[in-house]
Amino acid sequence: MRRYILALAMMLPFWQPFAPPAVAQSAESASITFGGLKGDPKAPVAVTSESLAVDEAARTAVFTGNVVVVQGEMRLSAAEVRVEYEADADRIARLWASGGVLLVNATDAAQSQNAEYVIDTGIVTMTGAVVLTQGPATFTAETFVANMQTGLGQLQGGVRSTFVPSAESEGAPQKAAP
Repeated sequence: MRRYILALAMMLPFWQPFAPPAVAQSAESASITFGGLKGDPKAPVAVTSESLAVDEAARTAVFTGNVVVVQGEMRLSAAEVRVEYEADADRIARLWASGGVLLVNATDAAQSQNAEYVIDTGIVTMTGAVVLTQGPATFTAETFVANMQTGLGQLQGGVRSTFVPSAESEGAPQKAAP
C-alpha cells in the first residue's frame, strides 16, 4: 500500500486534476505531460497513403486512405490529411487530419475526429470526442492541445479522467516493517 501511495504522490505534479483510482472527475481543463518525449518539428515528415492529389497553385496536397504521418517518434494516422505548404518555401507549414485521427507519441495515444499540426511550433490541436490514454489512465475532452517541443499538453472542455490502481497493489499482502 505504501508503494501505491508513493507512486500516486509522485504523479501529482503531472496529473491535474487528480482523481482517486478508478474514480472519474470532471473539469473544464487539465494540463498533462504527453509521452515524456519532446518531438522535433524540424525532423523530416514522411507521409504514406493510398492516394494523393496535389494542387500546386493552392500549395496543398491531400492524402487519402490509411494515411500515416511520421515525424521522429510522433505518428499520426487518419482517413485524410491535407498538407499546406509555405508560400515562399517548399516546406510543410501545417497538416489537417480528419476521420479517425490517432496520434501516438512514445507510450501515449490520443484519438479524435480532427487534428491540426503546425509544424514550426510543434503544436497539435485535436478536436471532437478526444480520448487520451496514458498507461492505465484515460482522459476525455472536447479539445487536446499538445506541444511536441515541450511534451506538455492541455485538455479542454468537459474533461473527465479515470485512474486505475495497478494490479500489483490490489489485494497484495502488506509486509511488516522490519
